[in-house]
Amino acid sequence: MTTEPNEPVPGLVVVDKPGGWTSHDVVGRGRRLASTRKVGHAGTLDPMATGVLLLGIGRATRLLGQLQLTDKEYVATIRLGRSTVTDDAEGEVLADTPAGHLTRDEVEAAMVPLRGLIAQVPSAVSAIKVDGQRSYARVRAGEQVELAAREVTVDDFSITALRVEGDVVDVDVHVACTSGTYVRALARDLGEALGVGGHLTMLRRTRVGPFTLEHAATIEELTEQWQVIGLDDATRIAFPSYALSADEASDVRFGRTLTGIDLGATGSVAVFDPEGQFLALYEQRGGTAKPVAVFV
Repeated sequence: MTTEPNEPVPGLVVVDKPGGWTSHDVVGRGRRLASTRKVGHAGTLDPMATGVLLLGIGRATRLLGQLQLTDKEYVATIRLGRSTVTDDAEGEVLADTPAGHLTRDEVEAAMVPLRGLIAQVPSAVSAIKVDGQRSYARVRAGEQVELAAREVTVDDFSITALRVEGDVVDVDVHVACTSGTYVRALARDLGEALGVGGHLTMLRRTRVGPFTLEHAATIEELTEQWQVIGLDDATRIAFPSYALSADEASDVRFGRTLTGIDLGATGSVAVFDPEGQFLALYEQRGGTAKPVAVFV
């Protein structure tokens, strides 16, 4: 794919976000390393969280809205026996309740209702806007914020290790879920179900859609060598793909609807010209395919 003069190579950068950095901090560093303002991210990670954060560079920022709708995986540690304002270790402690008596069987039983399609109330210190202001800003200003429950799907919420540390119990978990799920809220709800309170002490995102830690590079590694997955490769990884004929490719370049075509998949499909160049995202609608976003 050709680029405009002085335009950085468009594509995706998979960052292993360090703890203590905001997602915006990572975008800022990406802008400096890529020498462009046109950098965005898909799916915010809290400052305490580490792991996979996708950056879009140049024209690839247009892919990010599609990537945010995908499924994700995490490893985390939940501390039972203490609840906090933020549902994580960075918030003020609300209550301590001895939890050392809990057994693994009891914890696993309490996790069952938190799997599958559930109505989850997001953490009050989320980025959700309430009357135009971020919920976390209202909470930090001393306001009481109650957010409406949202339907999310938790495909897996399971224990990988459990440690009794005096009056608290630390539970290492694996979570696979849809976008919009708050792992902090799972920690809170698990603690409430057990009557002892709970909060998150560690969170690491291991996967966003098909992108895993194996694709990721640290900030230090990216500073030494900028690593961009080009649009052709990135879209083949992220979306189902379809090879166009020369005539179809010509129509796609003008954003035309394709008739009498079957892309073979639902949702956004990456379409490529006969030479293997990514042209656009299209979506099947009955017997036609219509453009979602054209990149040439």
